[in-house]
Amino acid sequence: MPEQNDQHRSVYQRIILKLSGEALAGSQGFGIDPDRAEEIATKVKAIHDLGVQIAIVIGAGNLWRGSTGVERGMEQSTADHMGMIGTVMNGLALQDAFERQGVTTRVQTAVQMNSVAEPYIRLRAIRHLEKDRVVIIAGGTGNPYFTTDTAAALRGMEINADIVIKATKVNGVYSADPNKDPSAKRFDHITYQEVLDRKLEVMDATAFTLCAEHKLPILVLNFWEDDALLHAIAGYQEVGTLVSEGGGAGRAST
Repeated sequence: MPEQNDQHRSVYQRIILKLSGEALAGSQGFGIDPDRAEEIATKVKAIHDLGVQIAIVIGAGNLWRGSTGVERGMEQSTADHMGMIGTVMNGLALQDAFERQGVTTRVQTAVQMNSVAEPYIRLRAIRHLEKDRVVIIAGGTGNPYFTTDTAAALRGMEINADIVIKATKVNGVYSADPNKDPSAKRFDHITYQEVLDRKLEVMDATAFTLCAEHKLPILVLNFWEDDALLHAIAGYQEVGTLVSEGGGAGRAST
């Protein structure tokens, strides 16, 4: 394991970081921006330096959205497979950014492309993590009709991750849309059941159900907010919203 900083200690040993494809997009909202890839790599490297084992599941919304094709009459399976291929492109871009910063990285994909990435194999992914390599898991679940949120939940359980961290542009889960309701409260901690009761949007239904049934915690945070990811992992500052089985349910920030 890398030597840990004396001031910052990780509260998690192994995490799944769920990134949307839009995280890689530039100011125009599409495509792959090398500067954004570098910024992501810098933020993730900071927690890697704490000794955290990191697997990343990446989407492809910056390159292709299956719903766009379906709306024009494309078969759902075809549209979804195009999206899966897009996630591999994003994974390779991220790998390059990490390697440039000295972080050894492997891209694994559920859609086999042996000339450019490893096939996703659970035990091999775990072995890479144990060797302090970042593992980027692309290709979704390898099946159409499932989102990359579901892939993150599934892979998180398969590799025995301590938590799924959903990186977004908002700083947690709110009681209502804060853009529409100025009185909306952000939760510091909420239970799976209360998320369901309040009909809050955390992850897609399949992904959320998987996490809830297998008691895999979810942390929703604003990835772009200063050192939010580092603060959350180091554990010395409450960041975002933690969704878990119990304790502190429905506790809103003041």
